[in-house]
Amino acid sequence: MSVMSKRRGIARSFIATALVVLSGAGVLWWGTDGLSAFTAETARRVDILQAPRPLPATLLEDQDGKLFHLSDYHGRLLAVEFIYTRCSSVCMSLGMAFKQIRDQLPRQALDSDVALLSISFDPQRDDPARMKEYARLFRADGVRWRIARVRDETELESLLKAFGVVVIDDGRGGYEHNAAIHLVGRDGRLREISDLDQIKPFVGRISELL
Repeated sequence: MSVMSKRRGIARSFIATALVVLSGAGVLWWGTDGLSAFTAETARRVDILQAPRPLPATLLEDQDGKLFHLSDYHGRLLAVEFIYTRCSSVCMSLGMAFKQIRDQLPRQALDSDVALLSISFDPQRDDPARMKEYARLFRADGVRWRIARVRDETELESLLKAFGVVVIDDGRGGYEHNAAIHLVGRDGRLREISDLDQIKPFVGRISELL
């Protein structure tokens, strides 16, 4: 084979490879919303920012055994996290994050315009007594910051789906779950999701809306 023929063969091979790469990149770009959603969690957050999501009214029970609806918070800004009280790792970090949010917000805002809500997705074990213990740990007063559970399994499933929270039994008595802090607007729609280490930007966002 002549040198010219070899060069032509190499060129054809290079072009074919380049076309495959470009084709794959195009599919990746289209399938990941412009490379901005490589993971389901990122996609969830992008989706919420683009289209704030309505939430179900959902009946809850707090650490004092009081019943209330999620829709009772309409007209206020609401920070929401999902936990289970036996968790000694990420849920403790979520609790600390919420404590920092509470401490950094103006007291007058917490009295009238902003509230914090920690929702347990383990209602069988997290009764009011256990939730009260968790509340004491972080000084959640049951007014500005409530710890609550959804007693009805069907309602709990609907609520988790609305927030995009995935909870998986780890087979050892605990759960694997995505951890984040959620901002619900005055209209009752989920508007923003942040990492639990992004306290300052989250508080800043709330302050902008006050």
